[in-house]
Amino acid sequence: MSPLYRFLAMRGCDMRTVMLKNGREVPALGLGTWHMGEQGRSRGAEVKALQLGLDLGLLLIDTAEMYGDGGAEEVVGDAIAGRRDGVYLVSKVYPHNASKMGVKVACERSLTRLKTDRIDLYLLHWRGQYSLAETIEGFEQLQRDGKISAWGVSNFDVSDMAELARVTDGAACISNQVLYHLGERGIEWKLLPDCQKAKIMVMAYSPLGQAELLDNETLGQVADKHRASPAAIALAWVLRQSRVVVIPKASNAAHVKENARALEVTLDADDLAVLDAAFPPPRRQQPLAML
Repeated sequence: MSPLYRFLAMRGCDMRTVMLKNGREVPALGLGTWHMGEQGRSRGAEVKALQLGLDLGLLLIDTAEMYGDGGAEEVVGDAIAGRRDGVYLVSKVYPHNASKMGVKVACERSLTRLKTDRIDLYLLHWRGQYSLAETIEGFEQLQRDGKISAWGVSNFDVSDMAELARVTDGAACISNQVLYHLGERGIEWKLLPDCQKAKIMVMAYSPLGQAELLDNETLGQVADKHRASPAAIALAWVLRQSRVVVIPKASNAAHVKENARALEVTLDADDLAVLDAAFPPPRRQQPLAML
């Protein structure tokens, strides 16, 4: 039994995980932190929400130096204090910091805010002015130095991933974090299957979409059938995909519990057909959507 399975089993948690191409297992449902750390008065509640999520077995936390101008990383640092070894920690570097030396300096700042000596997965937030070759060289050095355990990308479309694969050490990429939810299914045409074939984990950010998604009548009907919230159904729908990790943000206890309920939901063929009718899959290649 892997360390992660033991950790979850000790807490009586659901053990749904995704196996990364480097052999590491990570929880399929994690915790997002976008918009955290922006208001000091909310910090205590945000820390408690993350800690509750960890208690419920959502042991992957995604953050970025961009979120709250580093404030979200500080919130995460407080939340994981004393329990770092049980958390799979993801952060992201700004494109303008993604030179070979820039990623080193940015990573050190993130480590200080996170109050840790390592980041499990470090992502390029989106493409910028520096070549992929230079950024990857910086990532590989961080990995050799023990500052990060693995690296990946975010907001990379089909052509970006193809270019990445041709760069020296590009095959070491283990993840691509992209927008994906019921109302935004464009990646299903090619990007998602390409990543699955290459054993690259897809991290679905904003998996609950916007408010109007959760107000959808059809989604509500499926939720009523399963005696769950629309949010739990929306997350369960994404979680059904292989090699996909879902990182919803929840800054209060009620929402964290609703999200965790997704692990108990199994959508049947009828559910999926009804949701496909309400939220049609793509019929052609589409540019990658971003927030």
